[in-house]
Amino acid sequence: MTSRAEYCVIACAEAWRDNGEVLASPMGLIPSFGARLAKRTFSPDLLLTDGEAMLVGLDGTVEGWLPYRRHLTMVTGGRRHVMMGASQIDRFGNQNISCIGDWRQPARQLLGVRGAPVNTLNNPVSYWIPKHSPRVFVEKVDMVSGVGHDRAEAAGASATRYHRLPRVVSDLGVFDFAGPSRSMRLASLHPGVTVDQVREATGFELAIGDDVPYTREPTAEELRLIREVIDPKGLRDREVRG
Repeated sequence: MTSRAEYCVIACAEAWRDNGEVLASPMGLIPSFGARLAKRTFSPDLLLTDGEAMLVGLDGTVEGWLPYRRHLTMVTGGRRHVMMGASQIDRFGNQNISCIGDWRQPARQLLGVRGAPVNTLNNPVSYWIPKHSPRVFVEKVDMVSGVGHDRAEAAGASATRYHRLPRVVSDLGVFDFAGPSRSMRLASLHPGVTVDQVREATGFELAIGDDVPYTREPTAEELRLIREVIDPKGLRDREVRG
């Protein structure tokens, strides 16, 4: 039986399908498993990094050096696909990892804006959210870190040239931005999840079609790779239960 966590790994892996030779930059455990699964199966040209300055193979063996200047060249040319987290995200894909509350005197200080604006304006960015709730999927983010569709379009061509938000994956389903005015839409439900559960866990009106499919089933080989090669210790089930 496929676990919820394994559906999430599959959904994250699909973010890199047909990307070609780009740098996969997954941030988080399940996105990392997804990137490694994608490279082992349907996206063999993906480049993986150790998160610092090295390109690595599937087993972590160093295959090349990725100096900072080279990394920046890939970023600014759209040759990287990041999967980031989000403390808050709204219907247009604006993301917040900086603070909760008024930024002048926040109730809670988080990571800070960091590289989110550069990421979203210069290369494709997807998002991984392990616990889908109205506190994360909000009507309006308290501070914009990653740039959403509405703000990129308002800024003009310089902001939209490489701006692309392929998907959001949560523990409930997969989302894209094919709704009205490029708003968030429910693209698939993980098996065992209902549309009503997603609605109740989302703090804004989500675009939902009449016949929402389920997230695709992993193949037998994909399940073997996840369970025996990529994550034999079962760490995925600690991040997503159920």
